[in-house]
Order: sequence, then C-alpha cells, then structure tokens
Amino acid sequence: MPPELPTRLTELVGVRHPIVQTGMGYVSGARLTAATADAGGLGVIASATMSLDELRSAIREVRRRTSAPFGVNLRADATDVRERVGLVIAESVRVVSFALAPRRDLISRLRDAGVVTIPSVGALRHAEKVAAWGADAVIVQGGEGGGHTGAIPTSLLLPQVVDAVDIPVVAAGGFFDGRGLVAALAYGAAGVAMGTRFLLTSDSPVGSVVKRAYLDSGVTDTVVTTQVDGLPHRVLRTRFVDRLERSGRIVTLANAFGRAVALRRLTGMSWPALLRDGLAARRSRDLSWAQALMAANTPVLLRAAMVDGRADLGVMSAGQVVGLIDDVPSCAELIDRIMTEAQECLTRLTTAR
Repeated sequence: MPPELPTRLTELVGVRHPIVQTGMGYVSGARLTAATADAGGLGVIASATMSLDELRSAIREVRRRTSAPFGVNLRADATDVRERVGLVIAESVRVVSFALAPRRDLISRLRDAGVVTIPSVGALRHAEKVAAWGADAVIVQGGEGGGHTGAIPTSLLLPQVVDAVDIPVVAAGGFFDGRGLVAALAYGAAGVAMGTRFLLTSDSPVGSVVKRAYLDSGVTDTVVTTQVDGLPHRVLRTRFVDRLERSGRIVTLANAFGRAVALRRLTGMSWPALLRDGLAARRSRDLSWAQALMAANTPVLLRAAMVDGRADLGVMSAGQVVGLIDDVPSCAELIDRIMTEAQECLTRLTTAR
C-alpha cells in the first residue's frame, strides 16, 4: 500500500488519497470511476453525456465494482438537473461535482441530504460565490487544464482562491505526478484533480488510436478554441481542429446545426427538449443563440473521438500536461506512483531543511 497523506479533502469525502479523477464525457463512466475509487482516489462519473437511466445504471455498476466512495458530475444547466439531483440522493452517492457553478437551491438540497458538493470554477469570484452558498469544497482549474477553461494559470489562481475561501480547495490544471501534488499542498490546496492523466490509463475506455494521439502530443500541441461550442475549450491541435478554426461564421453555424440534428438522433431527444436545453444553456452561461446552437457540438464531436475512435473527425479535450505523459498505467499503478513520489518529495524537502 502506498503512503497515505490525510488532508481536508480525504477527511471530507472519505477517500484514502487526495486525488480526484474529473468527470469527462464518454470517458469517466462506471469502469474508470470504480477503478479510481478502488485505488483510493475520488472517482467521478461524467453524467452530461448520459440519460437519466444510463446514469442510474452507471452508479449501480460502480457500486457492484467497489465499496469505496465516489462522485457524480452534473451539468448545472441541464433541464432535468433536479431529477438528476434526486437520483444521486436516492442512490446515496457520496459526492456531487458541478462543471458549472450550481444554483444555491441545488447546493442546499444536496447538503440537506448529506451529499458533499464540489463545484468546479475558473475564477476567484465564482469560488467566493459557491463558498458563500454552502459548497463543501471547490475545484479550481487554471488555464492549463483541458476542456472548458479560463485564462489564469493554476499557479496564480490557486493561491488567490486558497486565501479567499475557508473550504477545502482542490487544484486542477497541470497535475500528473507526486511533485505536482506536493506543490499544490504547498499552495494550501487539499488535493489535486486530474483529467488528461486519468484518460491515459488502462482503465480508461478510450481506444488505443486516440490514446496514441494524446501520447504523441507535446505541451505546445493544444489550442484553446471557441469553434467547438462558442466557449474557450482546450483541445489537442489536429488538422480537424485547424479546419474548425479557419471556418467562417456561416460555415460554423451550419455545422453546428447539423451536429444539433445528430445530437437529437443520438440521444433520442425531441426537438422541444433540445430547444429547452439550448435555452437553459443560453440563460445560465449568458450565451447568444448562435453560441447555444454551437453547444450541441461538444457531445457529438467528443463522441466521435472518445467512443468511435475517430481522432480525425472529433475533438479531444486535453490539458497542456499531455506533453509530459508517456505511459498508460492502471489507475491503481498511477495513484500508487503519485503517492510514493509525493512522499519521496516531502522527504527530500525535509532533509534539505
């Protein structure tokens, strides 16, 4: 067993190690979540690309695989978010994370039911807001992180938030090893959250061709684009993404409409339900109608790469840390290695002192 390193995060959620596997659409399903949880980290199911029934099945599958605590990531602007909150409460899920800041009433409902709430934020003001609303902890992602991201690097955003709120802060964006964990703890964080690093494990369902595309990438081979869904999104730079970047507004919107149709076909959603989701996204994220239409791009383009294995036809969310990753261990091997490295790093620092 690797050395344990108790923090406010491990005490809050009941895991052995202060390591969180973030919710990644089409990636962190039951298999990856259970493997992370069983290895002592906090595994998180990504529910945004699941129907309500699929989410219920995923939760129960994780329970069949492990008795360790785990979480579910919810989309705060989903039209059925109240039903999803009711489901995680009924299924006694330990943790709920949010990719977007949730409403105050959702946090209150979850807390009243004994569920730990951990929103993800990319700005100081958002951390202060959710802390004031009663969030139990917060994940702070710097601009190095993959997927939707901000412009402030982790090394600047993290200490800002740690100094401003009195709840546990989990650092995200640029972490992959034990040295990074110790650095985050030195800043005052209670742990680290990682997406790209967990995507590149043997427990991840992503196909070998797509994993190879990640492994072959360097730290400069990602780009932040708004051409996927209208919001800043860090992805691997590919020829497909370069074509998206060069697309004019008319072509972009035409493609977005086509992908909205594909999303409807893929999910079985009715047009009214799809429009309600678009309206909810527009209101919660202050989007234009054009951006709301583009939001339908994300699940379709992610699925092309992560499920269908078409790195040439989809987008691959990736943090800049991708250029420092060169292997595909199991979740257990990864977490053991990180915790061992962290202890070795702490020993070196103690000796130096």
